[in-house]
Amino acid sequence: MAEIVVETERLRLREWGEGDEERFYAVMNKPAVMRWLGGLQTPEQWHAVVERVLGYQRDLGFTFWIVEERGTDRLLGWCGLKRLNYENAPNPGEMEIGWRFREDGWGKGFAKEAAIASLDLAFGRFEAPTAVAVTFQQNEASWGLMERLGMRYVPEFDYVDPRFAAIGPTRQWRLHAEDWPAARAAALA
Repeated sequence: MAEIVVETERLRLREWGEGDEERFYAVMNKPAVMRWLGGLQTPEQWHAVVERVLGYQRDLGFTFWIVEERGTDRLLGWCGLKRLNYENAPNPGEMEIGWRFREDGWGKGFAKEAAIASLDLAFGRFEAPTAVAVTFQQNEASWGLMERLGMRYVPEFDYVDPRFAAIGPTRQWRLHAEDWPAARAAALA
């Protein structure tokens, strides 16, 4: 059984386990979900992503964890932490929070609930001084959540990721550990 990292009121964030690669691919490799992530992936491309995610867990002690709905064990997506490692990013190594949720889970507060739990871990257990999140200006739903979490857009951190150059610059939102208690309270209000 995969180790549970944290549970919230409605969610369980856990390490990846047997069968998760196939389950995740089946529910998440959809046009709406993958719109800002380079489009649909082949099973081989997805396997390479999973290998990186498992490597983060092994090498760093954290990753983008599986998110399941408590009580039903329904796979909702992933949320968690890694080190920023994108080509051309001006701040490599900084703690990054990220999420990806299935389309029928959007608009229900799952991403916010999982992100709050992940930021608690980032600033608590992992003692990160800052956390960043990345997306594109066009992905308003994602950066809207970043701002609801208290993150602020940092224009000087914009960069061009060659994988997504046609979309435009990749943008980053950032949060400092000392600002998290007040930001957390506001996000929960």
